[in-house]
Amino acid sequence: MASIEFRKVTKSFGDSTVIKDLDLTIADGEFTVLVGPSGCGKTTLLRMIAGLDPQTSGAVLIDGKDVTQIAPGQRGVAMVFQNYAIYPTMSVRENIEFGLKNNKVSKEERTELVESISATVGLSEYLDRKPSTLSGGQRQRVALARAMVKKPSVFLMDEPLSNLDAKLRIQMRIELIELHKKLGTTFVYVTHDQVEAMSMADTIVLMNKGVIQQEASPDLIYREPNNRFTAQFVGVPPMNVAPLGTDGAHFGFRPESAVLTRTPSDAWFRYKGVITTREMLGSETIYQVKNEQFTFMIKCYEDLFTVDEHVYVGVPVEKIMLFGADENRIPREDPRAADYLERLRRQGDE
Repeated sequence: MASIEFRKVTKSFGDSTVIKDLDLTIADGEFTVLVGPSGCGKTTLLRMIAGLDPQTSGAVLIDGKDVTQIAPGQRGVAMVFQNYAIYPTMSVRENIEFGLKNNKVSKEERTELVESISATVGLSEYLDRKPSTLSGGQRQRVALARAMVKKPSVFLMDEPLSNLDAKLRIQMRIELIELHKKLGTTFVYVTHDQVEAMSMADTIVLMNKGVIQQEASPDLIYREPNNRFTAQFVGVPPMNVAPLGTDGAHFGFRPESAVLTRTPSDAWFRYKGVITTREMLGSETIYQVKNEQFTFMIKCYEDLFTVDEHVYVGVPVEKIMLFGADENRIPREDPRAADYLERLRRQGDE
């Protein structure tokens, strides 16, 4: 196992600076997920850890050791790619032991390692098959097994489930969580899918435009977002956010924090609107409720309303979040909060 540290790391491609003066510590043995929209810099961070795209300046440390001048193969890391990168002409066994052969590991040790790790990832009965005869999930397990035989101190995974169908992605997420618990190794996982991040991570590092927006546990990043970007990136549907007056301030609330009723409620913030869309998703229904001021998504756990129905939306004051003109969240103890909340209450009453 190993911790990973970025110290004032900058990465440029020609005249374009993707990451500038970034500081980040990834804890030893944790499942850390780097998440964010396309082009935010998350894969760039992963490739710098691996040594595939060295940083322009600053230092990357693995287990306290600066690896800037250390070749990728000597860093004690293993990378699993989006496209699996397995050899189609080799059997599963040959794919898994390929790196061991290159490192002159004895045949007896290779056999023992391949069979042990194949059993761990459920590939024992497929060792003599070619990759073309395997499902997407099985091919992903081959890529994992090939990484595992190296006994790395760090696993790096670059969107490894993005090519799988929805059902298989859920299954593989569970398998990766269990694998991490079994190995106790540092996992660094890149995805643009915030559901993957929320379900798998010990720690989420949310990025946008090369800047870390928030680094926290899934629970904290959902319930206490640092800023509007975090609030609206994490959550399905995302947080409802709307302007609060003319000074750049905004307010927001999670879709499940609101209550829909057919008659006026005594909720702290309330408004009347009409349901314009309805998405029935089995265990929950998502309604879009609109009026002249607001268009918000409301999540309900009962399917009680229909499109074009007039309803009332109510939100408790403790579920309201406030954001300043700088897009950072305003805590309740901030002197501005009371004024903004009173402004919102009047705005809703209107």
